[in-house]
Amino acid sequence: MSRNSFLAPGVTRLSRSSAYTKRALYKKQKTAAGKSDATAQNTKTVQVNGEKNGKERIVALNKAPRWYPAEDIAQPKASRKVAKPTKLRSTITPGTVLVLLAGRFRGKRVVCLKQLASGLLLITGPYKVNGVPLRRVNQAYVLATSTKIDLSNVQIDEKFNDEYFKEKKSVKATKTEEEFFDEKQPKKVISESRSADQKSVDKEILTAISQTSHLRSYLNASFSLRKGQAPHAMKF
Repeated sequence: MSRNSFLAPGVTRLSRSSAYTKRALYKKQKTAAGKSDATAQNTKTVQVNGEKNGKERIVALNKAPRWYPAEDIAQPKASRKVAKPTKLRSTITPGTVLVLLAGRFRGKRVVCLKQLASGLLLITGPYKVNGVPLRRVNQAYVLATSTKIDLSNVQIDEKFNDEYFKEKKSVKATKTEEEFFDEKQPKKVISESRSADQKSVDKEILTAISQTSHLRSYLNASFSLRKGQAPHAMKF
């Protein structure tokens, strides 16, 4: 609640002097702005011929334009905000088993590989275990569990970054009316390079999963809550 609340519209609880004392503004040092020599920087002295012309004349360096636009041109507002890297939750580390809470694969248990430059998490199912491919997810939509997989022997290639997952825009051909209403839509074909990348990443992870008993079936099982179960009061 504000220190100086309104008792009525336009009437505050504290006066201006009382608010000045409460905020201890008298303790702040006031620094006077230095006088800038704007005249010397924006003007120059020119010698003028003729005895009756004063010999010297001060001329502006940047003259104002003779014409100005009829309509005001919108100027972008300067922003002092600095983009900061997304802070990763302490419970999420490479190898942590996560539960997806939203999206197409919600309820699936996946393995966290690393955090990308955009702040998103790089995860995999693996695909051979529960059908979840290499994807990017926001950490706000995952639930971190206490189960972890040792990924010390797993090498994640640097090519798996944000640019890797951006779809290339292609020129879409116009469809006819019959093609538009056709219910049999062609299936999306996955490129061979993307499929090879998935297999190369999952190969080492599947080896690490096989070293722990029942871990494969745990990743394959979907997550669900029953009536009366509160996720914030549970330890996963």
